[in-house]
Amino acid sequence: MDHQHDDIPDPATTPRPTDWITTPLTADLLRGALELERTPHGVLPHRLPARARAQCGDGQLAMVEAQPSGVRLVLRTRATAVELDALRTKMAYQGAPPRPDGVYDLLVDGRLAGRAGVTGGNVLTVDMVTGSAETRPGPVGTVRFTGLPDRVKDVEIWLPYNEVTHLVALRSDAPVEAVPDRGRKVWLHHGSSISHGSDAAGPTSTWPALAASLGGVELINLGLGGSALLDAFTARAVRDTPADLISVKIGINLVNTDLMRLRAFTPAVHGFLDTIREGHPTAPLLVVSPILCPVHEHTPGPSAPDFTDLSEGKLRFRAAGDPAERAAGKLTLNVIRDELSRIVKQRATDDPNLHYLDGRDLYGEADFAELPLPDQLHPDAATHHRIGERFAAVAFGTGGPFAAEDD
Repeated sequence: MDHQHDDIPDPATTPRPTDWITTPLTADLLRGALELERTPHGVLPHRLPARARAQCGDGQLAMVEAQPSGVRLVLRTRATAVELDALRTKMAYQGAPPRPDGVYDLLVDGRLAGRAGVTGGNVLTVDMVTGSAETRPGPVGTVRFTGLPDRVKDVEIWLPYNEVTHLVALRSDAPVEAVPDRGRKVWLHHGSSISHGSDAAGPTSTWPALAASLGGVELINLGLGGSALLDAFTARAVRDTPADLISVKIGINLVNTDLMRLRAFTPAVHGFLDTIREGHPTAPLLVVSPILCPVHEHTPGPSAPDFTDLSEGKLRFRAAGDPAERAAGKLTLNVIRDELSRIVKQRATDDPNLHYLDGRDLYGEADFAELPLPDQLHPDAATHHRIGERFAAVAFGTGGPFAAEDD
């Protein structure tokens, strides 16, 4: 996708067309979701299937898997105006200024042609001190894109990566239809909040979306903020999802939740990879270790919030573990990288399509000096671009694990 967008029309200043066609929101119009749930509010895209969701009662996972990172409506149409009603659920932190609204990106034949958001919706307010949460209900909002070229074209509406989104109605001033299979490979990626998109500029600007565009592949993004925890149900979801290329980015969530020790980590990684291989025995499978995160390179978790500047809208994190606890098997990012490298090397003797990528090749010490992590854990928008471009070069470039056969 091309991100030059100097001529994006402003929906707020463009007259609304008078005649609309309403098109049912069906699975053939959506890509990037593993399941669609019909609810009283509309259609809710899920990035984990119901079986997986039923096996975990964690509220964090329930929220992030329903935030539609990488999910997009894909249409073929002559329409010059398209409008989508949606009910969002937006997060807020008690005592902090409002968080940025989610963004919808419009692509026309692969080029970014519009960017807008919806108003209204629900607000989920979290108290970081007590851990309590409260939802304030709100109305359905509408995102509208006008001034589209009057010709047959492929239109994509990428949904916000950071708002739970019920799709209510799709309208246009000309008929729309599903886009036939483009014959592109499907890349399925699983990772943490960075893969999910945390602090990217928009849904097509997360590093996986950028890398998929540069690699010419269809993306399924199973980046699950705070929830890349080697869960068996996630491995089964990857196993059961058709895909040509697979990557799993493992590490930071295991440290900042302080979930397991090294004794449990090693067999859990093996089990996760074994499960994926049951459904994809020969697909290129790339294991990616964490990018540089100085607070946890040598210090175990958990991560703890730093409220010093919360009133200014700045939430930071710190490492609350003790480096001496590594002797008892506590995980740090360096420990995880060493073990992932060893595991992949061991398994690759019988699995030539298994590969390893050190996350510091995507974002390392020199990058941190130039583009530090604003909250000590998550990259900013510029860093998402850098990571996406580097991943595309390493994975999809000549000689890379995801390179086309003729490369």
